[in-house]
Amino acid sequence: MAAAAEEAGCRNGNPLQYSCLENPMDGGTLWAAVHGVAKSQTRLSNFTHSGKVEAEHVLASAPSDKNLCRFRAMGCQTTHSNPEVLHSCSLVFFATKPHILPAVLVEVAPAVTAEHILVSVAAGVSLSTLEELLPPTARVLRVSPNLPCIVQEGAMVMVRGRHAGSYEAQLLRSLLEACGQCEEVPEAQVDVHTGLSGSGVAFVCAFSEALAEGAIKMGMPSGLAHRIAAQTLLGTAKVLLQKGQHPAQLRTDVCTPGGTTIYGLHALEQGGLRATAMSAVEAATCRARELSRK
Repeated sequence: MAAAAEEAGCRNGNPLQYSCLENPMDGGTLWAAVHGVAKSQTRLSNFTHSGKVEAEHVLASAPSDKNLCRFRAMGCQTTHSNPEVLHSCSLVFFATKPHILPAVLVEVAPAVTAEHILVSVAAGVSLSTLEELLPPTARVLRVSPNLPCIVQEGAMVMVRGRHAGSYEAQLLRSLLEACGQCEEVPEAQVDVHTGLSGSGVAFVCAFSEALAEGAIKMGMPSGLAHRIAAQTLLGTAKVLLQKGQHPAQLRTDVCTPGGTTIYGLHALEQGGLRATAMSAVEAATCRARELSRK
């Protein structure tokens, strides 16, 4: 798919255009392929609502009209030709499934020029693989998103290729701010991000569910317990981010000698919460590394 954001600036005096290629075999998604077409549409809405992208400047590529109708309804341009996206736009998001991406890169490589900025959102596809399949001086970046991007609270990381500089990184970060927080990291940390933040969404949900079920056990209605548990997680996260505190400090602030919290923390320690959470991130990271090598 392709999109142009007027506020993002110009290069060589020309307005920069943005684009994203969808999965040419099963429809793929927008710029976060792992979440499906519906969620990709939500992410585009993040861009448009933030004023960074206008829908009429978006060119979406997919193999069938079924996958493009939602983008047309938003006012986007559409095509069934991936090379057309390269000919029309300067910033291209490759949002295919990982096993499809090499074929897409081979297809569009002849159309890649020095003016293109190419961004992959395909999980597990390394920069070296991307650069091997594209022209030698192609400006390439990788982005690893997570599910909360759909509510503008994502935790994303980005990595630069050999020929991508600060201009390309700043431009991409400016766009992704519409979906949450984006940090630039070395490529070796992308799999760790998957274990911490990609899979971490499920870990946090499991903890939220457990908190609520504890309250249900003690007599609170189910719906109320789940709402309060989720809000507790949200509020705690906001305090940590806004105050910049280490979690241990906030935990200490909540505890009082002989109070309810220290008794509950003791029970968590007996259950091995810390070690289990650390092991979960480790296991997910190791699996991400295994999948990246395939």
